Amino acid sequence: LPGNPPVQTKKALKQRFLKLLPCCRPKSIPSLSESKTVLASAVLSSPAFLADSVEDEFELSTVCHRPEGLEQLQEQTKFTRKELQVLYRGFKNECPSGIVNEENFKQIYSQFFPQGDSSTYATFLFNAFDTDHDGSVSFEDFVSGLSTILRGTIDDRLNWAFNLYDLNKDGCITREEMLDIMKSIYDMMGKYTYPAMREEAPREHVENFFQKMDRNKDGVVTIEEFLESCQKDENIMRSMQLFDSVI
Repeated sequence: LPGNPPVQTKKALKQRFLKLLPCCRPKSIPSLSESKTVLASAVLSSPAFLADSVEDEFELSTVCHRPEGLEQLQEQTKFTRKELQVLYRGFKNECPSGIVNEENFKQIYSQFFPQGDSSTYATFLFNAFDTDHDGSVSFEDFVSGLSTILRGTIDDRLNWAFNLYDLNKDGCITREEMLDIMKSIYDMMGKYTYPAMREEAPREHVENFFQKMDRNKDGVVTIEEFLESCQKDENIMRSMQLFDSVI
């Protein structure tokens, strides 16, 4: 959204995102233990989902956090029972305690961007998933955010994106916040994705963002300005539909 990446980059990111979700991986892709996922870190085993064997029940005895029941998560998200089960089974080995902290999240995320430094962006993303700000992301946090990103309305997705960019959660986006976001994205993608990246490129993206979004020119972007500007931008609207068919 902030940088409007080229179409080729969007396609590459979508292919990468597809690999993050076990229910979307072709059968030829390695198992989750061989191909860890950014989002996998938020999940584990649960009695409502997985107690199909003696081994499963033994695993459950070690769980520190047990997610809510399957039916309740179905009501709270836009995922089907089968989708929730597949997500849960695919991720259970990533987080035996049932929650993931920021450091674990960053470690897993970094495996998908080995050409760059994804730690700062991963922190921003972790904070967006950690909606109760308790320093951890549970399965409920994970599927709630994922449901919004993949199945939410345009307004749902834009509100989620605004919350990601609003780093201090004060209800508006400043140039400093957007610059931090843009620098983290460039750091994450690395020199191979942006071979000719100039040092001033992130700041130029920020200025372009504010020219579009800051309608009253007061130096901050509010949620109202953000929603109105995004809904009038065809490129942004297309990017909002990028993951419509991921699951």
